[in-house]
Amino acid sequence: MKFHWNMRYTQAAVLTLCLVIVTAASAANATEDGAAPEGNTAGIVAAVSGMGSEALQSADVEKANVQVVAAAEEKPAHSEWSSRLMAQVDEFLYVREAADPQSGIVGKMYRGDVADVLSETDGWYEIASGNVRGFVSAEYCVTGDDAYALAGEVCTTYATANESGIRIREAADANAGILTVLSAGERAEVDLQAASVDGWVAVKVSGVTGYVSSDYVTVAMDMGTAITIEEEQAILAQQKAEEEAAAAAAAAKQAQRTQNAAIAAGYDDVTLLAALIQCEAGNECYEGKVAVGAVVVNRVRSGGYPGSVYGVIFQSGQFTPAARGNVTSIAASGPSGSCIQAAQEALAGVDYTGGALSFRPTSSGRGGVAIGNHVFF
Repeated sequence: MKFHWNMRYTQAAVLTLCLVIVTAASAANATEDGAAPEGNTAGIVAAVSGMGSEALQSADVEKANVQVVAAAEEKPAHSEWSSRLMAQVDEFLYVREAADPQSGIVGKMYRGDVADVLSETDGWYEIASGNVRGFVSAEYCVTGDDAYALAGEVCTTYATANESGIRIREAADANAGILTVLSAGERAEVDLQAASVDGWVAVKVSGVTGYVSSDYVTVAMDMGTAITIEEEQAILAQQKAEEEAAAAAAAAKQAQRTQNAAIAAGYDDVTLLAALIQCEAGNECYEGKVAVGAVVVNRVRSGGYPGSVYGVIFQSGQFTPAARGNVTSIAASGPSGSCIQAAQEALAGVDYTGGALSFRPTSSGRGGVAIGNHVFF
C-alpha cells in the first residue's frame, strides 16, 4: 500500500511540475499583444502524466469548440454566393447537354445571368438556371465572391416600392422636396456612387440623385437566368412580330389616303402606268403600288415634268425600268390585275404619299412617308 501511495504521489507531483513548466514557458514566449503561442497544453500534460483526467478532457473539448467557432467565422463575406456562378462573357455562354464542347446546346447564359452550381468536374460546372440545366465551361465562369463582384459590375440594382405613394426626395431628409412618387411595384435604379446615408437609399430620377426611405422599398440586384433554345426562339419570333406590327402601324399612320382630281388617261396610259408599278412595286402592299402610281400622276400635275403619263415614265434619267425596256415588255405581255387596279386608282386621284414626286428604298435613310419598303418624298 505504501508503494502504491508513493506512486500516486509521484505522478501528481510530476503533473504539477509539468503544468508549472508549461505555464512559465508560455508566459516567457508570449507575443506582444499578450497572447500565448499556439499549443495543446492539456495534451502535453496528458502525455506526461500518461492518464486522462476529466479536467484535461474538458479543456480539450473547450478548445475544440473554440476552433469550430473560429472556422465558422471564416466563412466568405457573401456565403450565399458560395454555390453560385456567373458567366464572364461579353455576350453569352452556351449551356451544353454534357461536359463536352461538342455536345448539344440546351440553352444560353447571357451577360448578367446567374446560375446555381450543382457539381464540378474536369473543367466544367453542372448548373441550373431558370429552365436550363446543363454544363458550362469553367474557363468562362466565376463563382463565389468573384461572381458576386461581377454581378455588382454588370447587373443593375433597383429599389422597388413596397406600397403606393412612396416619395423620392431631393435629399436624405423627410422634409426635403419631392422629386417623384412611386406606385406599388414601381422601381428606381439605385445610385451606387452616391454617399450612403443610414435609413435612406440613393436612387436615380431623370439623371438626378434622389433619396427614398429604406423602410418602404426592397433593394435587390436585377439578375437574369439562362434561357432554353426554345425560349430564345419564341422571344425572337415575338420581337419580330412586334416590330412588323409597329412598322405597319407607323406606315398606316403616315400613309393617309387623299382624294385628288382625276387626270385624263386612256387605255395605253393605264397599261404603261401599271407596267411601271409592277416593275417598281410588284412585291409591295397594295397601298405601296398605288403610291408609285401617285408619284407619276403628281409629276404630270406639277408643271415641272412632262405633262403626260407617257412623258413622265420615259423621261430620261428618271425610271430605270423604263430605260431598260422592262416597262414596254410588261405592257406588251399584260401587267397583273392588282397593278392595273392600282394604276386606275392613282389616275383617279387617290394618293397615299401626301403629294410626293419621288421615292427611294427605306434603306436609303431618306426621310418621308414610309409605305412598305419605299419612302415617298
